[in-house]
Amino acid sequence: MSRDIEIEFKNIVTKAEFQLLLHTFNISSSQFFNQKNHYFDTVNFALKNVNTALRVRELPRGFELTLKKPAKVGLLEINQPLSNVESNLLLANSIFPDGEVADEIEAMNIDVKTLELFGSLTTTRAETKYKNGLLVFDHSFYLGQEDFEIEYETIDWDIGQETFNHLLEELNIDRRPADSKIGRLYHAKIG
Repeated sequence: MSRDIEIEFKNIVTKAEFQLLLHTFNISSSQFFNQKNHYFDTVNFALKNVNTALRVRELPRGFELTLKKPAKVGLLEINQPLSNVESNLLLANSIFPDGEVADEIEAMNIDVKTLELFGSLTTTRAETKYKNGLLVFDHSFYLGQEDFEIEYETIDWDIGQETFNHLLEELNIDRRPADSKIGRLYHAKIG
């Protein structure tokens, strides 16, 4: 289990801009890995209504349950590793595992038994360290759509925002703030 504050800056980019970024940072195809995010909410989107997101992330090394909710700065991210059995029960039958994530959701007066899988998003991702942070290159696929995104994860909001904006300006990339991945999936699913 871990609790972290996530501070990240995102920008949607065109395919050509994405290729420029990969070239600029010498990112090769061998550096990319696949991950799949499976998102959960209630039928009436109780989590979305409080700006909170819940996902199971499927990675080559295993599964992780993550709850993201607003914090004073950035997002509070609560991560809980899942066994294969737990992830299968959750993904196939919406049987929620015990733990810190369930406790946090219940404390929000949302019954975990009402949560269900509403969509999945697959991302091909590469990462590189950049100026006291992490630069993330994402190519995502969901509901017949695809998009390209650059993210900058850091520990300081002000310095991170300045660094990210400077990078976009330096490469002549228009500022196109990106909704979260779950937000883009919500929009594609329900309009």
